[in-house]
Amino acid sequence: MRSQYCGALSAAHIDQEVTLSGWVDRRRDHGGVIFIDLRDREGIVQVVFDPDAKDNFALADKVRGEYVLQVTGKVRARAAATVNPNMATGEIEVYGTALKILNEAETIPFPLDSFSNVGEETRLKYRFLDLRRLEMQKSLRFRSKVTSAIRNYLDRNNFLDIETPILTRATPEGARDYLVPSRTHENKFFALPQSPQLFKQLLMVAGFDRYYQIAKCFRDEDLRADRQPEFTQIDIETSFMTQDQIMSVTEGMIREVFKDLKGVEFDELQRMPFSEAIAKYGSDKPDMRIPLELVDIKDLVTEVDFKVFAGPANDPKSRVTALKVPGGNEKLTRKQIDDYTKFVSIYGAKGLAYIKVNDKNDLEEGLQSPIVKNLPVPVRAAILERVGAENGDLIFFGADKHKIVTEALGALRCKLGADLNLYTKEWAMLWVVDFPMFEELDDGSLTAIHHPFTAPSCTPEELAANPATALSQAYDLVLNGTELGGGSVRIHTKEMQQTVFGILGISEEEQREKFGFLLDALKYGAPPHGGLAFGLDRLIMLMIGASSIRDVIAFPKTQSAACVMTDAPGFVDDLQLRELHIRLRKKEKAEAAPVEGAEYGM
Repeated sequence: MRSQYCGALSAAHIDQEVTLSGWVDRRRDHGGVIFIDLRDREGIVQVVFDPDAKDNFALADKVRGEYVLQVTGKVRARAAATVNPNMATGEIEVYGTALKILNEAETIPFPLDSFSNVGEETRLKYRFLDLRRLEMQKSLRFRSKVTSAIRNYLDRNNFLDIETPILTRATPEGARDYLVPSRTHENKFFALPQSPQLFKQLLMVAGFDRYYQIAKCFRDEDLRADRQPEFTQIDIETSFMTQDQIMSVTEGMIREVFKDLKGVEFDELQRMPFSEAIAKYGSDKPDMRIPLELVDIKDLVTEVDFKVFAGPANDPKSRVTALKVPGGNEKLTRKQIDDYTKFVSIYGAKGLAYIKVNDKNDLEEGLQSPIVKNLPVPVRAAILERVGAENGDLIFFGADKHKIVTEALGALRCKLGADLNLYTKEWAMLWVVDFPMFEELDDGSLTAIHHPFTAPSCTPEELAANPATALSQAYDLVLNGTELGGGSVRIHTKEMQQTVFGILGISEEEQREKFGFLLDALKYGAPPHGGLAFGLDRLIMLMIGASSIRDVIAFPKTQSAACVMTDAPGFVDDLQLRELHIRLRKKEKAEAAPVEGAEYGM
């Protein structure tokens, strides 16, 4: 039905007869001549019909937007005055000699041009139309190119593409599972995988050595712009490779993708310890485009008569930290400072102290702030020296529990970078390494920072003796302040795995019930192995500069995990429910109190 794609035509096709198929992007009448902009996935070309075309001219007169057409015509050069340098096909047009309407179209609910401002709900309801937009076409074509480039790289490096099950048992990844009731096993459920984690480890035990999969994963959790209930993961696992080797081969993949598809070349990536990332940038995914650093001043204020600082300064689990904004006196208004105070309260901060440095040499009158009077002159001098303050700078302070200060000032650093456009480069990528094995919860128990299958950098005995201070062999790849992916060297011995389970409070009975197959696999000659996973959706989002991963997924869900196009999730008939041994709870009478608990009962 076509000899060429619309967007593939060029001056090289002049005087050739072509057959095109596509949608009417726009139709225009000019002095008895009809111009049709015909669109397909490759782009747009201008087709011209004049009265000499006779019946085809009359047919062209009936054409409207989004009609599906087949056009035959001759490629010719445009007149010099009508050349459009902004179009790939702007040097030529097609003189139409034959026209066939393949399908008519009703008036569409919203315009498909880049100037229309349509709500996301409408775009997702009519996603099959939204995907016709040139912007969306480009996004998904780019996604396909990235996917192909990744597959080609991994194939060249002897990785095998192997699928793992979608229906499995409840996973231990940490998020809420999507459960699937079983018809053949009464009262039992499958779970959709949060990742192929355990199966890819078993593939290493089986001897496949290098595995990859572009895998669908599922998490039933609270959503935001960079989360979806179903997402795509580039999943990689290797055997007999060290942490450095795993990082090197996967780094090579990402660098090659950026070079080939974006023309961006990265030098060998920096490797930053987790402790440094938290101390300097307040995040385990620091945005290195922003030239602001957190500076700890805890030791300078332990003895000041100012409880806001002195209290946390004398608490080993707290932090007192400064964040200097060069030239902040002129850049930031009082209203903005108040807004930033509200912003950090999201992270639990009770306030946001600040000092404006008007004259650093006048420690009595040259510093403007409500808190200055509470700080002795020597302390003022020491703080200014520690942060490297100059006249005109503004210094923010955080003083509270370590986690609150770190998260609040880390987030404030990123917000200042965006609000004041402090970015020093377009792209900044690095590895964050040497993560702690565990994180302490409010109740004093420990939880795995990555997952329970991450290997520590010590022996089982050393881990059991000092679990809170043990470091893991884990690594995250960070791009522009966003985690692209992460992974670790895995535990490959039963003894170490059971030690980790014990520290996490997982009893032997529970270990056997949930992970018996893994423990069995580890005792039958499991090789040293490790890997990582990249979020494909997130990678594409960052590469094209989109604000949401929904813009790079063909058919995404809303923030409430619904599909407004298909009206999913939906109800099912009683017969299916009976076969699944599920009975819906009936709504109580209006006057009765609402029933708490699950929507479905067994």
